[in-house]
Amino acid sequence: MSTHASPSPDQPGAEGQPSAPKRIKPHQIVLVIGCFMGVFTLVSGIVPQFTEWHSKKGPGREAFEGIPGALQVAFYTVIPALLVWGAFAFADRMKNWERGAPDRRRTTTKNAKRRLADFRAGVYMRTLLRDSAAGVMHSMIYFGFLVLLGVTTTLEIDHQLPTDLKFLHGQVYMAYSFIGDLAGLVFLTGIVWAIIRRYVQRPYRIRIKSKPEHALILGTFFVLGVSGFFAEAFRIAEIQQPSYEKWSFIGYPLSKLFNGVAAQSLTQWHQILWAVHVVSFIVFLAILPVTMLRHMFTSPLNMYLKDRERPKGAMRAMPNLTETSLESFGASVVEDFTWKQLLDTDACTMCGRCTSVCPAHATGKSLDPREIVLKTGEVMAASAPHGHVSPPIGVDSGITISANSLFERITAEEIWACTSCRACDEICPVNIEILDKILDMRRYLSLMESNFPAELGNAYRAMENQGNPWGINQGERGDWAKGLDVTIVDPGQPIEAEYLYWVGCAGSFDDKNKKVTQAMAKLLKRAGIDVAILGPSEMCTGDSARRSGNEYLFQMLAMPNIEMLDGMGVKKIIAQCPHCFNTLKNEYPQLGGNYEVVHHTQLLESLIESGKLDVSKATLEERITYHDSCYLGRHNDVYLAPRKVVGSIKGIEVVEMPRNGTTGMCCGAGGARMWMEESIGTKVNDERAREAISTGATRVATACPFCYIMLDDGVKAAGMEEDQVKVADIAIHLLDAIEAGERNFASYEPPSFSIPVAGE
Repeated sequence: MSTHASPSPDQPGAEGQPSAPKRIKPHQIVLVIGCFMGVFTLVSGIVPQFTEWHSKKGPGREAFEGIPGALQVAFYTVIPALLVWGAFAFADRMKNWERGAPDRRRTTTKNAKRRLADFRAGVYMRTLLRDSAAGVMHSMIYFGFLVLLGVTTTLEIDHQLPTDLKFLHGQVYMAYSFIGDLAGLVFLTGIVWAIIRRYVQRPYRIRIKSKPEHALILGTFFVLGVSGFFAEAFRIAEIQQPSYEKWSFIGYPLSKLFNGVAAQSLTQWHQILWAVHVVSFIVFLAILPVTMLRHMFTSPLNMYLKDRERPKGAMRAMPNLTETSLESFGASVVEDFTWKQLLDTDACTMCGRCTSVCPAHATGKSLDPREIVLKTGEVMAASAPHGHVSPPIGVDSGITISANSLFERITAEEIWACTSCRACDEICPVNIEILDKILDMRRYLSLMESNFPAELGNAYRAMENQGNPWGINQGERGDWAKGLDVTIVDPGQPIEAEYLYWVGCAGSFDDKNKKVTQAMAKLLKRAGIDVAILGPSEMCTGDSARRSGNEYLFQMLAMPNIEMLDGMGVKKIIAQCPHCFNTLKNEYPQLGGNYEVVHHTQLLESLIESGKLDVSKATLEERITYHDSCYLGRHNDVYLAPRKVVGSIKGIEVVEMPRNGTTGMCCGAGGARMWMEESIGTKVNDERAREAISTGATRVATACPFCYIMLDDGVKAAGMEEDQVKVADIAIHLLDAIEAGERNFASYEPPSFSIPVAGE
């Protein structure tokens, strides 16, 4: 797939310039491969008719043993034709991907190792096995099918070889028979399991998306497996069950069922079952490119292409909006997505894991991440300029699509319900990038149509006019530091402290989070860490603006920040807010701002491990649960640092919520949802707060100012007071523990001992 923009081969280059050389397109490569496979299969059927090489060495069997010539001719005619047809059908799908914008996904010496690791993780089912039941089931089908394909291929190779080179005889044949039956058993067991799971157990994420094509696929595979075993059984019965066929440990016992059946009948049934087996394989080839079965090819390809140049916490970069000649921003039509984003739609397995972890969907909102992918695919398929292309999965007949607009199928309400928690991307077993699609569509809605929730407009105006979404005077940014030994540095002067402490808007203006900032300042003082703050000169990093699609406002905030930081010579930054942490660390480099950024929990972990922060007396005799921040965890893979800080406190009992780590549930404030009203369904923070309370914890630890606000509100909404469940940032809990330990130590009176005097 091309990764750089270039003129279409059908269009001349710029005036006065020669036309760009024509490049081989991916769909053309597929056509060549498919035609080669078809011709090769056809030739492999013709050649043995002339060579007539037969095996004469020990136990074994001939290819097409007992199968009349007419059926063999049909086999070598229909299969090649279907291979060529499948290549053309698949090429049509790839032409759709080629409609997308460039995306740098080239394999280089730097990323080759990572790409291969991602590919292995996918094809080895590591991501699928996160859900052990579904993972094992799918692995049985996948690996069973691959081995069976290998078994058939091996027989065909042996069929083509001269007599002296044939190898399927004797012990090799017996091992071959055993492996074939074992693979068939594993494959068929997986298929039966899948049928039971989809049509008997019917888990929610599968039940809501079951379509007739699922029954067709599973039915085809079931017939393929059963007919294979019975064709083998009739063949063994037909040749009177020689002892070496016992290695076919399924087919041989089945053949005993037909003892006493006339030889002619055995031959007829062998041919009938063989024909059924081949027809089921033909059906498989026919539906492969036009149903979700295509993911056998597209999913591994998508896994291989997972690695990208930007960090996973960063949005796609955009040009300087004050200088660009672009007339449209974000994504509103299929062609606005990159070719990789369009490939995603055909790589989707419709498993619904993204649906199962989406906090918006779980609390009754209209968003379903899987539907974003599938609806994009529906619009792409329906608007294909080169003819009919089937949608990713069957669409209800009442749904019509008249243009290539994404908003033909996707509503603004769905887009704005997203909390950008990245749970959908993290759990996807085939590495589909769902969040990018939502954020790109937000960019269009925000920048091109001003179609955003009204309350978000208030936050925009506050960020634009006051430099923070709270809309509070910038002069009050440093007020939290009154009475504390904190240096407020003038941006016009070079920074002398080792770290710049980026407090963030919440840590500066929100009453709850001011206490976090003060606690952190005291902890840094105890550790002897020299830091400085910007105070009134610090502006919002722009996370909420960017995550809500307002790239213009983000750049308006980010560029002065970068100019100021670079002018001061800032190298190291402590970020209290994971959203600031992610933006400073992963997104400011897109605009030229490169700094060493550490989250405050990471710094605390380092200070504790090095002994600079003395926690030897830190004690809390309580139960605590930690809530993972999405922008610290899934966006930046920081999971252990906060837990190690909590774990350093003596006497504390740490308990995890059911959803934690990579599967942790969002607080509901990410993706600028902090500034939007939540009026549909259950509030996300209320749902998460109930989960925290259910652990029996008396303290809830957070590592994000938004999480602190949302969970504290949720706990109080559940009727719990602070003396029952205290929600606070890790820095507050740690300082509480240190001060409590010091008080206990100060009040400790050693026991007195009386020493007996001699003679008494």
